[in-house]
Amino acid sequence: MAGAGNSTYGWVWRGVRAVLAGLAAIGLALTNIALLGVSVVVFALVPVPFLGMALVPWTMTLVRKRADLERRRAARAGVLVPRPYQPPPERGIPGGWRRFRWIVTDPATWRDLAWLLPGAIVAITLGLISLAVPLYGIVGLTLTPLWIWLGTDWYGYGAVWSIDTFSEGLISLPQGAAILAGGLWAAPWIRRVDAYFARLLLAPTRAAELRLRVTQLTVTRADTVDAQAAELRRIERDLHDGIQARLVSLGMMIGLADELIDRNPTAAHEMLAEARESSGTALVELRHLVRGIHPPVLAERGLGGAVRALALSLPVPITVDVDLPGRLDTPVESAAYFAVAETLTNLVRHSRAHTGSVSLRQADSALTMVVTDDGAGGADPVAGTGLRGIERRLAAFDGTMALSSPPGGPTVITMELPCALSSPRTTHSSGTG
Repeated sequence: MAGAGNSTYGWVWRGVRAVLAGLAAIGLALTNIALLGVSVVVFALVPVPFLGMALVPWTMTLVRKRADLERRRAARAGVLVPRPYQPPPERGIPGGWRRFRWIVTDPATWRDLAWLLPGAIVAITLGLISLAVPLYGIVGLTLTPLWIWLGTDWYGYGAVWSIDTFSEGLISLPQGAAILAGGLWAAPWIRRVDAYFARLLLAPTRAAELRLRVTQLTVTRADTVDAQAAELRRIERDLHDGIQARLVSLGMMIGLADELIDRNPTAAHEMLAEARESSGTALVELRHLVRGIHPPVLAERGLGGAVRALALSLPVPITVDVDLPGRLDTPVESAAYFAVAETLTNLVRHSRAHTGSVSLRQADSALTMVVTDDGAGGADPVAGTGLRGIERRLAAFDGTMALSSPPGGPTVITMELPCALSSPRTTHSSGTG
């Protein structure tokens, strides 16, 4: 029943939030006008030595913060508005020539300025509409009690409809309820119209998107090269310090056994037994090393089966839910597996969780992986818990990672990878590791 009530009246709460957002938009629109006035004055001072050059970056930082706030508000309304700004210069102090040139040569700077006044006008207009219609409905609902309380012989609802009797006043009740409901229903759509208008100027142009894409590819390529180099160093270190040393020791034991086999057969047999045990250990280490490169279970059973096998090997109970309509491309499958594996490793080592879950879904040419736990929370990519490595691994395939980990938990890590199916085999299962 509670779920039915939420679905029945959810639009009411969404409408109320949208009306409050419209009221906030009116207030923020006034800051647009103030920022535009300050910007005009600051750019007029550019010819003044040092003064304009120092004030322009500071002022445009405020303008960009206001534009970023509008982008976040648009995202809450369901309209995505990416940031279009060029990356800042690597060197140069704030207010210096390099920073000034970076600001004024970025087309997004002028698009932000061009948005301030039209954005304020549209926000105020739409905010007043989204606020006025529900208020007009509330007036209709309260008109009859107010008319009785005032004891007047004449009262009007709106500009032309006069009320002279109590029965005429009752007619305003359903009319006010309908107007109020219509205003609350329309308020979220009015917010989306405001967000779409903001996207016209605050979103990157096609040329800016291309520049940002090139910059992103440059960064991800460098990260991928670094990651691959680090992986090669790890494999070389594991081979040198582990398996190679064990094989050298194995060769020495076999050589000593060969020398002792005539003089002391018992000692020779003991050394051969020790060598046999050492060869088995080396074989196990080699298998572990191969699994770290590309697990055989991933090639044999696919992503879902590999994740379930991984969950079974962990000390924390992990529920695995898989809904994949087929096998993925091998590079994407490998990246997804190791991203989930690293996330689960962090869960075991750092979260102090009692249970966890993994959900794998493929829809709209995108693989979505959600890893949750009931641990202590507080995960932070800056803290060096492997999350930055996961981000770099996913970024190499245009993937993204979103983290929600408030203190006290729960922690929810959502990872997405663009993907395509390479075979039509169906995998749909769930289980607990």
